[in-house]
Amino acid sequence: ASDEWVLNGTKAWITNGGIAALHVVVAAVEPGLGSRGQASFVIPPGTKGLSQGAKYKKHGIRASHTAEVILDDVRIPGNCLLGGKAKLDEKIGRAKEKQHTGAVQPAMATFEATRPSVGAMAIGIARAAYEYSLQYAKERVAFGKPIIMNQSIAFILADMAMEIDAARLLVHRAAWLARNGGYKNAEGSMSKLKAGRVAVWSTERAIQILGGYGYTREYPVERWHRDAKIFDIFEGAEQIQQLVISRAISGLRIE
Repeated sequence: ASDEWVLNGTKAWITNGGIAALHVVVAAVEPGLGSRGQASFVIPPGTKGLSQGAKYKKHGIRASHTAEVILDDVRIPGNCLLGGKAKLDEKIGRAKEKQHTGAVQPAMATFEATRPSVGAMAIGIARAAYEYSLQYAKERVAFGKPIIMNQSIAFILADMAMEIDAARLLVHRAAWLARNGGYKNAEGSMSKLKAGRVAVWSTERAIQILGGYGYTREYPVERWHRDAKIFDIFEGAEQIQQLVISRAISGLRIE
């Protein structure tokens, strides 16, 4: 019918996929136009044809439900198209005439908007690992003195404090820019990339400071290390952030 859309396909790695009350789907309405032929739809609760596929057994962030979403002849009213039909027709028309407006596509715009918040989550994990290992190093006594009195431990903690603060400031700058006119030079990608790297590195150092205890599940640092790795992957993997940054600083379409 002219006043409805029918969606088919499978989406992978969806947080709360299949169990969320509401799903937002980016779908190809003009596949030949690539990303410029996509549109976003809201799928109301209880819509027939939407189901959960395989649920992933993850290395970390296990409390987060992550699964496939299967769309099998999902019929939704025309008003479930975000932005409306007239705006979509205008967009498709420009794309067919190869008129590049320079506008960022909705899916990519979502990624760009979330990068500082993803970076902030990574900083939270890094700080937890740092604060826990700092306290542990003050309390753990070996050979008659707290292990923080050894430079090999103290210098690791000093580097952790420095790296976390540097990443935190990058995230703060990106968040401020996002609310005050937008990024100037890939600051969102810089914040996400740096914060993810710092989270993985800091949690690994925390395990090292705790020694064998850090590798056991009786202490939280091994879980933080498992949780941290996803920040190198989701919302744009490390290499994607490097690509965005390299294009921004060079002005070239680096592939």
